[in-house]
Amino acid sequence: MDSQGKMHRPDKTEKQRMLAGELYLASDPELAAGSKRAFRLLHLYNQTTVDEPDRRREILQELLAQAGEKLVITPPFHCDYGSNIYLGDRVYMNYGCVVLDCNTVHIGNDVMFAPYVQIYTAHHPTDPTVRLSGRELASPIRIGNNVWLGGGVIVCPGVTIGDNTTIGAGSVVTKDIPANVVAVGNPCRVIRSATPDPLEKLA
Repeated sequence: MDSQGKMHRPDKTEKQRMLAGELYLASDPELAAGSKRAFRLLHLYNQTTVDEPDRRREILQELLAQAGEKLVITPPFHCDYGSNIYLGDRVYMNYGCVVLDCNTVHIGNDVMFAPYVQIYTAHHPTDPTVRLSGRELASPIRIGNNVWLGGGVIVCPGVTIGDNTTIGAGSVVTKDIPANVVAVGNPCRVIRSATPDPLEKLA
């Protein structure tokens, strides 16, 4: 208590600061231990073969905050912690995907990632003096249901992508993208609605 008899609230941990979108130190022992845990599990996962689906599932359930049903992640896969990644059902990630989950990443059902998709919650201060302090920042990312991210797409910190949307290959998504659209480019922009394409008509 202070001199006026008021209770002091304990200061936030670096992990709490990280998840709150505040400046934090990644070198903090708790965060370093979480990163080490993820690297150990990722090493095991990336050494598995296509003939070990049960082993892959077991590792992903330990690594991730949520691993939905019929989840497929083709190695190699990389992330920072895993414990901040929430994946829905029937998510598919192709080769070489990276998720920097210094803040939460929520991905809905029936989402497809082409090779080398990169999801970045992590960023650094633009003030060079603050950056020299070693402190970092992270902002959450949310991807809706039935989204397709093309090859090499980069999703930047703080972005939300709506349901049923397609992001074209090589796009850099710097701002929110609404539901039911096709968006492409750097920076990524909506080019049309996700209306039925006659060439894609089911038989």
